[in-house]
Amino acid sequence: MNHCEVVKISDAYLLSLVTELYGLEGYEFQLIPAHDGGRNVVYTCEKEGDDAILRIAFLPDRSRGDFLAEVEYVRYLFEHGGSVSDVVSSRKGNLLEEITHNNHTFFICLFKKARGKLLVENHYQYREGVPITEYYYNCGKVLGKLHQISKGYQPVHRRSSFFDKYNADYIEKLIPGSLPLLKEKLLELLEALDGLDRNLESFGMVHFDYNDGNYSIDFDTGQIMVYDFDNSCYCWYMFDLAGLWTHGVGWIQFEPDADKRKKFMDDYFETVLAGYRTETSIECSMLEKLPLFIQVSLMESINDAFEVMRNNGEEPECDEDLSYRIKCLEDDIPYMGFFHEIYSCEEPFEYEVRTI
Repeated sequence: MNHCEVVKISDAYLLSLVTELYGLEGYEFQLIPAHDGGRNVVYTCEKEGDDAILRIAFLPDRSRGDFLAEVEYVRYLFEHGGSVSDVVSSRKGNLLEEITHNNHTFFICLFKKARGKLLVENHYQYREGVPITEYYYNCGKVLGKLHQISKGYQPVHRRSSFFDKYNADYIEKLIPGSLPLLKEKLLELLEALDGLDRNLESFGMVHFDYNDGNYSIDFDTGQIMVYDFDNSCYCWYMFDLAGLWTHGVGWIQFEPDADKRKKFMDDYFETVLAGYRTETSIECSMLEKLPLFIQVSLMESINDAFEVMRNNGEEPECDEDLSYRIKCLEDDIPYMGFFHEIYSCEEPFEYEVRTI
């Protein structure tokens, strides 16, 4: 079952049931266009400023327990002061509802709509008259708060752990056999991670996709509100921090001077960490692992690309972007190649297409 098929089923059948389950009579439903790799059918539900986000999950690779663990985590974060979009209970008092239609189960969640808008919707312009460093600082601060709350989280339903998915069997099945060096490097990364400490200060529930596509900004106050926790899992907190580093390159990616790019990224990440440390601590020994976790971020993005192709029934192929990421891993090029000769500010993060 694909996205288009689910939209048709939703329009004909599911939305009327959801309206009754959540008391959404009089709300206007607007389908949010799917993005590449999107796992769900998502609608905005609008009524006189009381807006919500409806998510219908249809892929069969996650269980009821997986979804319950996600929404329970979101509710816990919200109740403990995390800047997240709260999950809305149904009329039955449930955080998760499920509807079966033609022997297919759909998992239904409703979330309060975050105040503000995406950075891209504001054309990547920050608050007028306010230095962009406030945004970097707030990104770190909000993430630090989420991680600090997670350190005390005792779940009823437990989300998966990083190694439940990222293991040798997964790599072997997912990565094409024509990329043996990539498989070797991915296994080396997993081995390096397996040797890291997993104490309560370094390892716990993380967002696992913390970027400016998954939070809104109130451009009156600068407040960030986070959502889309459907990839959340147990992992090292450094993974989310490395994700912030990798998404920070966009601010300086067209600068031709590698030394200037390096100086910017050092200053940027220092500001992120300053915000982060106002809410929680991070051991220096873990911060030293930033290059490792940037490689892990690359691994996750490569695996995700092949997963999307598989889920869509497509033959594996590499475009310039995926070829670049693979090259960085195969050749042990650190920091996404951002300070390396492989990088071109005219064609950022692109490399000659690989034939698979």
